[in-house]
Amino acid sequence: MEDSTSKEKILKKIRKALIHKSDADSGTVDFDSEIYTSSEESPEILFAQQFTALNGKFAFCENESDFISTFASLIAENKWDNIFCLDEKIKTLLKKAQLKYSDQESDFLTLNVGVTSCEFLIARTGSIVLSSKQESGRRLPAFSNYHIVVAYSDQLVHSVKDALAGIKTKYGSNIPSLITTISGPSRTADIEKTLVQGAHGPKEIYVLLIDSLVK
Repeated sequence: MEDSTSKEKILKKIRKALIHKSDADSGTVDFDSEIYTSSEESPEILFAQQFTALNGKFAFCENESDFISTFASLIAENKWDNIFCLDEKIKTLLKKAQLKYSDQESDFLTLNVGVTSCEFLIARTGSIVLSSKQESGRRLPAFSNYHIVVAYSDQLVHSVKDALAGIKTKYGSNIPSLITTISGPSRTADIEKTLVQGAHGPKEIYVLLIDSLVK
């Protein structure tokens, strides 16, 4: 008996195809070659271009003294208060500059500016790689109104693949339970089709990149 509907004809063809499977040769898949074209720009410039295009704010610091000066200027310009930091290396720099901050749990809920380090910066996408193994933990990057990321130029990598390889090299088998990337402040237009920046997490994200060759 002939199929009475187009649907039955299609289902019949599908059943026949599932019964008589062909051995498809997918060939050899190359997982190692770079799939993105290389850039003639330096990693610092490429990251800055990509990150600022995503509404991030970027500053290159020639050394740690320049970082202190730049950060102090940002604090004065934006009238920031309630600065919070848990990273020991960054706290040493802030103490040296006599910049006020807190690392006390009792001040966490009232923090305004969160200062953290990062694992890596991805030049190609302008992304910041963070992990739960960092001293800042999971909460600080997401809770602050303004997130300041302090990084060194030797933390720049080209792609996500390079960053993950770096994580594996750094932590071995003790991989962090959380590895995430940030590419500028969050944005949404769900409310009345109006674009809102910083809807979830910090309103603004700054990357202060210090030249690793001069500290």
